Amino acid sequence: MSLLERFFAADEVSLKICGITRAEDARGLVACGVTALGVNFWPLSKRFISPDDAAPWLHEVNGSIVRVGVFVNAKNDFIEELVRQDLIDVVQLHGDESAVQMEALQARGIPCVRAYGVKCAADLVGLAEFANADALLLDTAAPGVYGGTGEVFDWSLVQQVREAFPGKPLFLAGGITPQNAESAVRQVLPAALDVASGAEISPGVKDFVKVHEIQAAVGKGILSFQ
Repeated sequence: MSLLERFFAADEVSLKICGITRAEDARGLVACGVTALGVNFWPLSKRFISPDDAAPWLHEVNGSIVRVGVFVNAKNDFIEELVRQDLIDVVQLHGDESAVQMEALQARGIPCVRAYGVKCAADLVGLAEFANADALLLDTAAPGVYGGTGEVFDWSLVQQVREAFPGKPLFLAGGITPQNAESAVRQVLPAALDVASGAEISPGVKDFVKVHEIQAAVGKGILSFQ
């Protein structure tokens, strides 16, 4: 099974560390065996990095880790150009993008993760529009904020999504830390945990003590199902 297949496997738990801004952190995640890294190309993010600045180390780690480009309301032409330059393997849509925009990217062979903010059961209604996403990333809803809140939502809601979209890879984000990662796996059994602030020293600078602790916690959570 390839790294990309593992990332989207609904019956495995991968780890994605998001908000990478430094070459040394990208290399460190590869050395740790982390499945995926996320690079935020939204200029208003505190973890933003330009494609030009990220390009050298994104090329360097190609084939060793899944490279996820995180976008907020970007034009498809811009996204497709970064794929053409072989900077990213997967697109994560974290803004107000429509299903039509997502499916246009998929029609060009680009795997798409659709991020979706969750606060209560009523929020889940709109997910049906994105049933064709390669994976759904459930994050904590925060009006006017596109991810990165560092807050946890009610994980029991994930089961409703699983029942509505059987077999769909579900990624879990929002306030994942070394302290709750094991519980997240035990309660949700997501296809992937998506961690940003929970594995950082400061925005965009990763803490590898925390990365190792999260990896260990994920492993413990998985063992509870074996």
